[in-house]
Amino acid sequence: MNAMATAAGPDRDASRVPVRGLTVLYDAGCSLCTFLRDWLVRQRQLVPLELVAAGSPEAARRFPGLDHAATLEEITVIGDGGQVYRGAAAWVVTLWALAEHRPTAHRLSTPAGARLARGVVLAAAKWRGGLWARREGTWGGSTYTGADGWTYDQAVGWTYNPPACAGGACPPR
Repeated sequence: MNAMATAAGPDRDASRVPVRGLTVLYDAGCSLCTFLRDWLVRQRQLVPLELVAAGSPEAARRFPGLDHAATLEEITVIGDGGQVYRGAAAWVVTLWALAEHRPTAHRLSTPAGARLARGVVLAAAKWRGGLWARREGTWGGSTYTGADGWTYDQAVGWTYNPPACAGGACPPR
C-alpha cells in the first residue's frame, strides 16, 4: 500500500511493521463523521477497527504524542505498530481494513487514485466546513483552497494546480 505512514512516538520502523489493528479517530460532533463511524462498524473487517472520538480523554490517554486539535480537523488513523495516517491516506487504510472495500483501497493507493481520494477528502472537509459555518450563522464562502494545490469554486467545481516546487526540487508523488 502506498499510503503515507509515520511513526507515532519512538521510531519503531513503522513502515515495515504489519498492521493488525487500526484506531480511527473521528469527530463525534460532526454528523458526517458519526454517520461514517456507524457505517464502519457495520462492515466486515479484515483488520479490526476501533473507533475513538477525536479530542476525547480516551484519545489523549492512548496517543499522548498526537496533536489532538489536528485530529479534529482531519481524519487520523493509528496503526497498532505506531503508524499514523492522516487525510486521504487515513481513508485509504481504513477502506483497506474492510473486506468489501480492500480492492478499492488498492486502486486508491495508485497515483491517480490518490488524487481521487484527496478530492473526496477535500469535498468532505468542504461539506463539514459549510456545516460548521451554518451552525455559526455564517456562510464559509464560495471557494476553498488547500496548500496541496486543490481548489474548490462553486462556479466551476474542483480543480488541481500543483504547488510550485521550492528550489526546483519537487517531492515525489
